[in-house]
Amino acid sequence: MNGLGKEVTIVMVEDDEGHARLIEKNIRRAGVHNEVVPFTNGTEALDFVLGKDRTGLASAGKFLLILLDLNLPDMSGIDILQKIKSNTHTKRLPVVILTTTDDEREIQRCYDLGANVYITKPVEYESFAHAIRQLGLFFSVIQIPETH
Repeated sequence: MNGLGKEVTIVMVEDDEGHARLIEKNIRRAGVHNEVVPFTNGTEALDFVLGKDRTGLASAGKFLLILLDLNLPDMSGIDILQKIKSNTHTKRLPVVILTTTDDEREIQRCYDLGANVYITKPVEYESFAHAIRQLGLFFSVIQIPETH
């Protein structure tokens, strides 16, 4: 089953309100009109994605795109990534890492754990829009205006 024609919900896990607003503005500027559900900590985000029981059944049949900050107040984004990617129901959900860290080892670790895209903040609009569009195409949920 693929995401064709399905409405994708964007789950944004970001504790910095300024960054969160900027990210959402960039998403809208990229022509993405999907619902954005914001979380400021890992616990609430995992409750939403994996369910309070952490079985992942909460997301069965849902199409989610996760934007994940690595530095959160209650747990590391790496832990969240691991939990999402090791769960049968959520392991195929695309995860975009958005973080201020450009440490090579951390980037590699995220990719090893199954992250789809790693973007360093402050988010440069073009690379962000490109990444979101690629994932959007992956889900085929957004139309990209032709640029000539």
